[in-house]
Amino acid sequence: MGLQALTEEIVSCAQCPRLRAWCSAVAVQKRAAYRDEEYWGQPVGGFGDPQAQIAVIGLAPAAHGANRTGRMFTGDRSGDWLYGALFRAGLANQPESTGTDDGLVLTNVWVTNAVKCAPPENKPTAEEQNRCRPFLRRELALLADLRVIIALGGIGTTAIVRHFDLSPRPKFGHGLEVAIAPNLTLLCSFHVSQQNTFTGRLTEKMLDDVFNRAVSIAAGR
Repeated sequence: MGLQALTEEIVSCAQCPRLRAWCSAVAVQKRAAYRDEEYWGQPVGGFGDPQAQIAVIGLAPAAHGANRTGRMFTGDRSGDWLYGALFRAGLANQPESTGTDDGLVLTNVWVTNAVKCAPPENKPTAEEQNRCRPFLRRELALLADLRVIIALGGIGTTAIVRHFDLSPRPKFGHGLEVAIAPNLTLLCSFHVSQQNTFTGRLTEKMLDDVFNRAVSIAAGR
């Protein structure tokens, strides 16, 4: 109930007028391929297993992905990569995520973003990131069994570094592993954005290596 109540609070948030205006505008203008669909057009809460030992932290909802479907990393190519990797790691029952009614079930993993609204050009301001930080802090606190955090990209990593006030601050790099606490580990990966996956900067093997490592840590191996 704690995570559900938090999600309801996130969805009703209006602290960032620029982001709320953008999400609403995209939901009206739509992309041609989705012109017959009703867009979510609101902040997006986390999704997954409330008893998860693994959490995935991304940047923000995609304008025509989660901002359209209402579920994190759902309905876009970034989600194809993420949920495909979760499936191969044994953390999802299927490799695709097309909509909230597609039957996707996550086991032992929770998926969320540092920023809960889709930002223009995928670039939230520092102030907007700071306004969302309390939501992420409460979200992580409610995941009582958490053992591993996978941060996707620089903004996701920065959100976790600031949350735990890590010092010295680790420099982001794919495959970076940092012990946050005796029973909590941070793993970093390039974001599953098209700018990384289309260029080969991030490959399926690279992503699989990170998730397989997370599963091993969560299992105490």
